[in-house]
Amino acid sequence: MSVITATRNGRASKRMPVESAGAVLPNRLDTLTSLRFFAAFAVFAHHFTGAGHQTGFGLAPSIFPYSEMGGHGVTFFFVLSGFLLTWVYKPHEHPFAFYIRRVARIWPATLVAAVLAYYVFYERANLAVEWKSFIASIFLVQNWLPDATPTLPGNPVTWTLSVEILFYALFPLLARFVVRMRTPLLVGLTILGLVCMWAVNWWAYENLAPGTARWVMRHPLVYLPQFLLGMTIALLLRRGFRIPMRPIVPLALLLAYVYGFFQLRASLSADYVAQLEYTLRPTVAVIAGLIIIAFVQREIAGHRGLLNKKPLILLGVWSFSFYLLHHAVIRLATYEWGRGQDRDSVLFTMLGMGLVIVAMSWALYRFVEEPANRWLVRRIPARWRPAPPAAPAASGTPAAPAASEAYSTR
Repeated sequence: MSVITATRNGRASKRMPVESAGAVLPNRLDTLTSLRFFAAFAVFAHHFTGAGHQTGFGLAPSIFPYSEMGGHGVTFFFVLSGFLLTWVYKPHEHPFAFYIRRVARIWPATLVAAVLAYYVFYERANLAVEWKSFIASIFLVQNWLPDATPTLPGNPVTWTLSVEILFYALFPLLARFVVRMRTPLLVGLTILGLVCMWAVNWWAYENLAPGTARWVMRHPLVYLPQFLLGMTIALLLRRGFRIPMRPIVPLALLLAYVYGFFQLRASLSADYVAQLEYTLRPTVAVIAGLIIIAFVQREIAGHRGLLNKKPLILLGVWSFSFYLLHHAVIRLATYEWGRGQDRDSVLFTMLGMGLVIVAMSWALYRFVEEPANRWLVRRIPARWRPAPPAAPAASGTPAAPAASEAYSTR
């Protein structure tokens, strides 16, 4: 098998066998860290502008309804999770050690953010607590409950963490098989999964009650194809595959898709609009995958740009806390001051609120997320830690980080 590789100056080199690609690949990819913030901010923009006069602080005509697509920033997170976990996969790490690392990273900050969410979405909203659903949200299993009350209990945004928990639970077993799959089979299964995602969406909304269909499309199992897409991209890049594509190409594709989606939705018949909606999740996942490919290729080729700057990297580091806090802050502002006027000047409010949430995110990361993560990880038993990598076969030849023989095709 042969592929097109990229030289350090970005130009395509001659074709070479995948098996000969032995360059040292970095574990840390700063551009992806920075991109996490933009995905989180897209979700924030969606919740801020809301859906018409029903939710959100204020509607800005210049970005609405396009801001509604920001809610699918979570798709980027799902694809990115599969990519990053596979990129740094440690074949000899004990599954319990992996689980502790994942819990240490997401749960402490989730618990603290739940306190604010409880006040905003229950106390301030004068709503009674349905404790079964609320406790399920604390343990991030709420998406498995078809009768959860309200539909997104606890901190509403944590429905995505309920999806991530399934990814984490399956990854140690799933990775053991996926990293050894031949590339054509892996790509074929990934495509089939995305097609099935579209088919399930179609079937659910055509055959089930609307509320049940919405629950089906929040179910963690439905999002496994997006996670597998991220895993596949990581393996392809580690196996030496390269696509001659600058980051501007998938970014422009994303903008064109967002614009075209809403233009078509306004002009097509109901049946065609339904199909447009059913293909939305798989399509955004593919575009997210292309964005990841383009930026990772650029970074491992040695190029550094704006996304490698420390301020954006820090925003990316704080993005998980930002995501956990933003919806509660928006809703609290709406309760305190009422909805803003639906005009473009509300964008200044959105930016100001965003800065406030960034400051809160820094505090949550600095005093909860990171120290709790370090404390828990330090307590992983030594017997569960991965064995040190084997010494290189040839003297002076470095081994690629986390790139065991399991990454190669058979």
